[in-house]
Amino acid sequence: MWCLELLLPVLLIIHDADSQWNVWVPRDISAMTNSCVVIPCTFMYPSSIRPYRGIHGIWYFGQPYPQLFPPVVFKSRTDVVHESYKGRTKLLGDLNQRNCTLLIGNIGAEHSGKYYFRADLGGANIYTYPDFAELKVLDQPTIDVPEEIVSDENLELTCYVPDNCPDMTPEIQWMYTDYLPDPEFSSDYVEESNTAVMSSTLAFVPRPMHNGQLLGCRVYYPNTTLVYERLISLDIKYAPRSVWVNISSEVMEGSSVTLHCEVDSNPPPRISWMFGDQELLWDTASNVSLSLDDVTPKSEGIYTCVGDNGYGVMNTSLYLSVRYPPREPVVNESLTVQQGTSLALHCSTQGNPAPTLTWLKDGELVGTITADELSVLEVMEITPQGDGQYRCLAENEHGRASSSFNITVEYPPVLLEESKCTVVREGVQCVCMATGNPEFYLADLNITINETDNRYNFYTHTDGHMSTGMIKLREKGERVNNGGPAVNVHCSISNMYGRESVLLELQQESKKVHDGSHRWHHWRGSGHSLHHCSSQICGPKQQELKTELLGSKFNSILEETTGEDGDFQPVGPMAGLERQELNYAALEFIGVRPREGAPGRGDDGGNYMEIKAK
Repeated sequence: MWCLELLLPVLLIIHDADSQWNVWVPRDISAMTNSCVVIPCTFMYPSSIRPYRGIHGIWYFGQPYPQLFPPVVFKSRTDVVHESYKGRTKLLGDLNQRNCTLLIGNIGAEHSGKYYFRADLGGANIYTYPDFAELKVLDQPTIDVPEEIVSDENLELTCYVPDNCPDMTPEIQWMYTDYLPDPEFSSDYVEESNTAVMSSTLAFVPRPMHNGQLLGCRVYYPNTTLVYERLISLDIKYAPRSVWVNISSEVMEGSSVTLHCEVDSNPPPRISWMFGDQELLWDTASNVSLSLDDVTPKSEGIYTCVGDNGYGVMNTSLYLSVRYPPREPVVNESLTVQQGTSLALHCSTQGNPAPTLTWLKDGELVGTITADELSVLEVMEITPQGDGQYRCLAENEHGRASSSFNITVEYPPVLLEESKCTVVREGVQCVCMATGNPEFYLADLNITINETDNRYNFYTHTDGHMSTGMIKLREKGERVNNGGPAVNVHCSISNMYGRESVLLELQQESKKVHDGSHRWHHWRGSGHSLHHCSSQICGPKQQELKTELLGSKFNSILEETTGEDGDFQPVGPMAGLERQELNYAALEFIGVRPREGAPGRGDDGGNYMEIKAK
């Protein structure tokens, strides 16, 4: 050990003793304060010199040259010494035997330094030896600590104390070893050239938990009050043994969050914050914080803190969840499909927590409510009633969003039961009502009336998928008598998906007298539908039904052709026809708009056409 080398004396080898002034002293020697120390010393001088009146000796402190007036430690011819050495020094050796060994007792820190010996053989034979012994006065023992202490590796600590005082023998104890794992103790004693060192070695295997622990070496001298102690703090190097981070957390989109990481290791590690394979931040410290501002859903994921101090690597991860309201759902484009088609309607969105998805059709709930980011609404064999607006509504605790699209269902036209011919005050009125998609419009009209020159008006109106056509015959002659002519109207409608037609028949009304009241019997509809009612009971309701079916644009027409009291009156001018049959050609509505050059629209907004009888 280095301390042994410091305490071992340096021997000056004299090759020619007859011609040299030489001295042997330990170069380094140590002692504890308030104890004593013996400095071994042997000197030589040329053999040709014969000491005159014996040999005298002087010990100096600090300087070897008397002209510089160094403090006198000991002087053999007189007891005149420096104040700090009075009563403290004694020559143990016999100068005549060339032994200059010196004892210094009750030494203090001020006595540390270099000591020189000067030989006086009488006359001019006085010589100060340039070699010196350097005394170190210690106030505590020395503990030899390795430069690096690594966890789980064997460790030896050695406590040294000088033993250079003949009257006082030191003893060594270790302190604060109760919590060490299986400590072992051993002692050693080294003596060379009249200097000695006593030592005690403590051996054990340190753990990370022992980092920073105090250990002590105590030296005491039996039968005295002298006690010396030395304390050290263990600096144990160990790999990261724990990496602490925030628990997995939730944060709202657009807010800020700070992630903390603390690593237990020695020395402090290089701490890195990783997001996937990307290193976001690093520093050499025991703890590092990562700040995230204005977080987005892209900030969601696993964040890992890695600690590496050269002795090992350790990491811990956390999951950062970013909460946000649902995004605008992605849905189908608007569709046009044929009746009977089966559909799969998709709605997808993103949100945290996962949103609930609700399907609405024209504001009404359809399907089931799902808690997921994808919902599929199955529509099997869609009917015309499936036509409308479909909306997907996404909701979670942070907000809602929706998207909509339209489904248009195309289907063959269907003639409605409201299609009929009716005798009104001024003639005959036939109405043809149908629904279908795509929309259909009047394309052509051909009316043939036998043996009459009456004028006819024709009207059409379309409202969504509903179309209505009406022919009105205005008679100018006398009203028809009982048993007037029968009217046959053929109404047909078609589009790209199909065609439907029906024959509307009207039998002339007859007047019957019974108990002073007038009742009219009406047969109306498609020829297979019979309806009977009295004018007093059915008249106003009949007009109301017509108004509802034909739409507001036909109100004025219906009012004009109906009696003031709502009763259906006999058609007088038709009596002259005497059961002559009126033939009304087909009214056809096909899937095209009126061709150019067709008659324009009247004030009521419907298509208007006036046809003269051929």
